[in-house]
Amino acid sequence: MNKAKRAKLQQYGWKTGDAADFLNLSPEETHYLELKVALAQYLQKKRTHKHLTQASLAKMVHSSQSRVAKMEQSDATVSVDLLVRSLFALGTSRTELARVFSQNQFKKAA
Repeated sequence: MNKAKRAKLQQYGWKTGDAADFLNLSPEETHYLELKVALAQYLQKKRTHKHLTQASLAKMVHSSQSRVAKMEQSDATVSVDLLVRSLFALGTSRTELARVFSQNQFKKAA
């Protein structure tokens, strides 16, 4: 949200914040969710870059197309473990994975 819009809302008595404020998340929970979303986005990017369908990735990780769709949407039922294993199945290196962690997860923490 831009600063002008935020200031106008606050002028009329509205409170502004982010999802963490709204959900009353701890910093640890916020970092965990940010990491999970970053992994999900990277999974989708990596899959499309390799010109794979969700169904073909599902076969690679012995899952279903609908599960891959949930992984790419960072669904609450999807574990970080499954996201990481799927990225490894796509040929993601440890260095690439570390980059996803450092660029997306800890940028705000520093």
